[in-house]
Amino acid sequence: MNPFSSGTRLRDMIRSIRACKTAAEERAVVRKECAAIRSAVSENDNDYRHRNLAKLMFIHMLGYPTHFGQMECLKLIASSGFPEKRIGYLGLMLLLDERQEVLMLVTNSVKQDLNHSNQYIVGLALCALGNICSAEMARDLAPEVERLLQSRDPNIRKKAALCSIRIVKKVPDLSENFMSPAAVLLKEKHHGVLITGLQLCADLCKVSEEALDYFRKKCTEGLVKVLKDVVNSPYAPEYDIAGITDPFLHIRLLRLLRILGHGDADASDCMNDILAQVATKTETNKNAGNAILYECVETIMSIEDNSGLRVLAINILGRFLSNRDNNIRYVALNMLMKAIQVDAQAVQRHRATILECVKDLDASIRKRALELIYLLVNETNVKPLTKELIDYLEVSDEEFKGDLTAKICSIVEKFPPKKIWYIDQMLKVLSEAGNYVKNEVWHALIVVISNASDLHGYTVRSLFKAFQTSGDQESLVRVVVWCIGEYGEMLVNNIGMLDIEDPVTVTESDAVDVLEIVMKRHTSETDTREMSLIALLKLSSRFPACSERIRDIIVQSKGSLVLELQQRSIEFNSIVAKHQNIRSALVERMPVLDETTYSGKRPGTLPATGSTSSGASFNIPNGVAKSAAAPLVNLLDLDSDDAPPPSSSGGDFLNDLLGVGVSPIPSMSGTSKSPTSGTDVLLDLLSVGTPPAQNNFSNDLLSMSTDNRPSVSSLDRTQSLSSQVSSPLGAAPMMDLLDSLSPTVSMTTNSLADMNLNGDNGPVHQPIVAFQSKSLKIMFSFSKEPGNPQTTLITATFINLSSNDYTNFLFQAAVPKFVQLQLETASSNILPASGNGSITQTLRVTNSQQGQKALAMRLRVSYKVNGEEGLELGQVNNFPRGL
Repeated sequence: MNPFSSGTRLRDMIRSIRACKTAAEERAVVRKECAAIRSAVSENDNDYRHRNLAKLMFIHMLGYPTHFGQMECLKLIASSGFPEKRIGYLGLMLLLDERQEVLMLVTNSVKQDLNHSNQYIVGLALCALGNICSAEMARDLAPEVERLLQSRDPNIRKKAALCSIRIVKKVPDLSENFMSPAAVLLKEKHHGVLITGLQLCADLCKVSEEALDYFRKKCTEGLVKVLKDVVNSPYAPEYDIAGITDPFLHIRLLRLLRILGHGDADASDCMNDILAQVATKTETNKNAGNAILYECVETIMSIEDNSGLRVLAINILGRFLSNRDNNIRYVALNMLMKAIQVDAQAVQRHRATILECVKDLDASIRKRALELIYLLVNETNVKPLTKELIDYLEVSDEEFKGDLTAKICSIVEKFPPKKIWYIDQMLKVLSEAGNYVKNEVWHALIVVISNASDLHGYTVRSLFKAFQTSGDQESLVRVVVWCIGEYGEMLVNNIGMLDIEDPVTVTESDAVDVLEIVMKRHTSETDTREMSLIALLKLSSRFPACSERIRDIIVQSKGSLVLELQQRSIEFNSIVAKHQNIRSALVERMPVLDETTYSGKRPGTLPATGSTSSGASFNIPNGVAKSAAAPLVNLLDLDSDDAPPPSSSGGDFLNDLLGVGVSPIPSMSGTSKSPTSGTDVLLDLLSVGTPPAQNNFSNDLLSMSTDNRPSVSSLDRTQSLSSQVSSPLGAAPMMDLLDSLSPTVSMTTNSLADMNLNGDNGPVHQPIVAFQSKSLKIMFSFSKEPGNPQTTLITATFINLSSNDYTNFLFQAAVPKFVQLQLETASSNILPASGNGSITQTLRVTNSQQGQKALAMRLRVSYKVNGEEGLELGQVNNFPRGL
């Protein structure tokens, strides 16, 4: 017989394909077989149609195209015999999917088979429909499937329930037709039918709220009774698995009860007793029992509050953590991470067991346990947990040290009892795994050290000792270099000794030795060497006896291939040799770094919402923090004079509450030139647009400056933004946020005469609409204080134009540098809907350049509406002249 004829058996074709030694041979065999099948299809060969389709299915499974045989499936389905229909339906499920139009042609044949007298043919049709049913087929055949749910044959009912799941997922609108039949299935004694009925009810609850309410009212008590019967049922060999009666039915019942009990107190109360019984009576020595317990715990954690049950569930998870099976421990850790949101105190009892999981050999368990420990840490247990984690850090695997170090640093920074404890723990981490620490961590440590003035001596001595044993940890070396450069004399002279310290003898030469070792070590990174050069320059002023040696060390980098090192070496050498008169002023100790500002602007942290000044502050009802010492509201969060200006690479630290930032601007010598885009970055900071020309204003108030002015670097520009007040006398001139970019504008006597003056209190101004959107309107009215023309009292009235009340209403504003702004307490933080009420708030504005510069203001309004955050941003350019 021809091996590639239609009469070739399937097993012969499979044997010939498996005998191929190369992919090319296999393709040749498949190609010849497909050609023979095509010939049989074109000749309408009825005798071997089922055999050809079986071959096509095997070829399809190998990944070759078989679309030419799709119509053969329909012909076999339309035949009368069961064997042909079986092959036809199997080919239909394998070769076609719901997206193909050929499927529309089979709807009528499936409908006839659903009404067939042979139960096996009905089963074939239900199986195919449950696998490839499209939305159109679901609508056409749903009545037949619904009828079959009431069939006498349990196999038909089971297949009909599975098919119904596919139908309600494809067409959720049909779910109401299946609610009553599905409820009847929950009373079945046949476990196979009952399991499919439970799954159908669960899917109905997911797609329809109506079905969920229906099953809660009608079926909750019945399901509890069924579960109780299953739990207490005697030994049944046909359902027994590892001594447990039908664990699959247990799990399905628990999952449906979880859906019904979630968010419903009555349903939850109804199932509390049976859940407690399942949790206490189920054996845990077999995997089937553990699966049931896990589902029971998940159900307990999902239904409404019952503290006793939840403690029982968490104790079960604690036992899971002691299991030798890695999978059981992993799912227990996953569930505990959910449980900690509900009952953290109960999870805390298993802290020791969870901590042991951090040391597990399995990497996935270690990582999950570490995440759980991080969630468990609070102010009361931070010390013992941190000690355990740091002790384990010493022996942990290299690939795990990165994750472990990140979590320890985050814990130490989040819950530090005292600064000395924070510094000690960070030094331990840097000593053990400094090469795994991110830059932000040691940056934050330096900020904390800078603010702990009473610990400077203790810290620099501790770092000096740590360097002797862990000098290969790069992050530790950088902190050591910085601290020796800043507090080297405290190290040498034992200044600031604490009671807990032992005296240590360090000479000036020993301190310089540390920096020399760092400079000469070939593993030191460029940034570390740059920091060392700066530290050496500082010590050259503080250690005069070592000045020449320090100079020799600095000069060694003169020929460095790294341009930055070379430049610093030459410049610093020049300072040491030729400019000793200014050296001491250049290398003064850095000012205290602003810890609050830095922590508020680190990546991944929220920006500070209040002033960073050290004065006493208090909160007012609308959420704006007022400072008694400095009553200026600075939304840009740059009002700290002590904060150092960020470098050009730190632009992300300048993001402010209004979502804007300062981009570095290249400095230009000579006359400043307007950018080609016609926009200035500093003007964009407040997004103040160009107001229309008014009367005798020769130039726009906020236009780009065209007069000759010396430009400043981006560092100077940033520094100029760091304060609302002008620079102290003798300091380098800072760029005024608006003044340095605009020509001097004066108002003529004619324009002043146009105003309506009211005695000594200045002009009377009409109220203005400062801002209006579809949902919010802000009105400003103005008044002057007697004898103080520069100060204006602005009464802001907020009106809600929408149909929903606004809660948590908060108004904030930003003004240029020459203006002082103080916000008074708002009348309320709830703004009624549809203009049925309003909120008023007083703004005290002092324009130090009244008559020369007009006011400009940026507004930010935040609120909650129906639980969702709302935000409005705007700017006011239409202030009356003379304010």
